[in-house]
Amino acid sequence: MGQKVNPISMRLQANKDWRSKWFVGKRQYAGYLAQDLKVRKLIQDKFGSRGAINKVDIERSPNLVTVTIATAKAGVVIGRGGQGAQELKAAIEKVYGVPARVNIEEVKKPDLYAKLVAENIAHQLERRMSFRRAIKSASAATMRAGARGIRIEVAGRLNGAEMSRREKEAVGSVPLHTIRADIDFASARANWPGAGIIGIKVWIYKGEK
Repeated sequence: MGQKVNPISMRLQANKDWRSKWFVGKRQYAGYLAQDLKVRKLIQDKFGSRGAINKVDIERSPNLVTVTIATAKAGVVIGRGGQGAQELKAAIEKVYGVPARVNIEEVKKPDLYAKLVAENIAHQLERRMSFRRAIKSASAATMRAGARGIRIEVAGRLNGAEMSRREKEAVGSVPLHTIRADIDFASARANWPGAGIIGIKVWIYKGEK
């Protein structure tokens, strides 16, 4: 069995950045990490797939926490008259116990982001669409959006089959061993009725940096 390395973590020194930016000693580390995980889960549970959340960046200073949410549907996150953003800000401040600032950034081309593509495929599979049709349409949309290449893997009891298997779809080039390559990676899970969980992995190559 091959040794797998996350494409994001291996490129932190080259063209990626940390999703949480803070530094503390060993004794406080576990508490800080638990707070970050709780906030990320809170945002995901509140908006789910309808919010089309691509990523959540958290940056801490001594008396302020800045949470930046990148989403393809900014209107859903902000809510009517900004009510959604205010409720989210209050919930985040309750977790951290310090004032919080919530920044909402709109993603212009959602087909170029692996997390949004993976969640879209998962949503289609949960609606009992054929897995082959779902991954082919997703890869075609990503290439039309300007990607240099895309690779999609789905694994599980596909289309409700008795035995689980793994299927792949690759279009263009995805150089996983090239550090300077700008590759976005994400995974998602689809709950297929009567067949359990189907795993989805997406790699999108956007060119070299």
